[in-house]
Amino acid sequence: MIHDSKGAGRDKPLDALLAGYAAGTLGPSLHRLVAAHLAIKPDNRRFVRMLEASAASEFENSAPAPINDRDARLAAIFSATEENASPRRVDGIVPAPLVDFIGRDLSDIRWKTVLPGIREHRVSDDSNGEASLLWIRPGRIMPAHTHEGVEVTLVLKGGFSDATGHYRRGDIAIADHEVDHRPRADEDEDCICFAVTDAPLRLTGPVGRLVQRFIGH
Repeated sequence: MIHDSKGAGRDKPLDALLAGYAAGTLGPSLHRLVAAHLAIKPDNRRFVRMLEASAASEFENSAPAPINDRDARLAAIFSATEENASPRRVDGIVPAPLVDFIGRDLSDIRWKTVLPGIREHRVSDDSNGEASLLWIRPGRIMPAHTHEGVEVTLVLKGGFSDATGHYRRGDIAIADHEVDHRPRADEDEDCICFAVTDAPLRLTGPVGRLVQRFIGH
């Protein structure tokens, strides 16, 4: 199902994502996505701090164990500290946690047009999944699709809606195989999103199925 960060009460899929972030078990792209969400909308920071405190307490009560690759891990920690020492922001749209991951300003990105009014920039594609920036013109509708795995989307600018809800800047939407939807960008401005998927999308509907036959699946 698809979920966001605005609903009343705790949202279980989102909580699971935040728990993975607090535990440090997310892949690099998802980790940056959640960090960017917390930078834009700090509503969930307290919940994440509680999870981190709980994990720290369990760690303190656990038996000592040798650390593999100690020097490499320390180097990675100090490198991350240096990267975060002077946080930057791209064009007032992309928050600091995503800036270095994307590696360039939005104005310098070579966008690829995938459909009229819809452009994409592939940020990464590895064993942790595929991460992309999407730029959708006002009012444009994405092709109907479902998901073979999980897609996590952070809205960076504008917003979009589908049958499950309306999502604006800072909101996280989580979709899985139970969702078959056609997200539509808001009419008032361009919609820019950062999306991470762990499996390919599957196009649905008459046009989508026809396109899928030609691109192969």
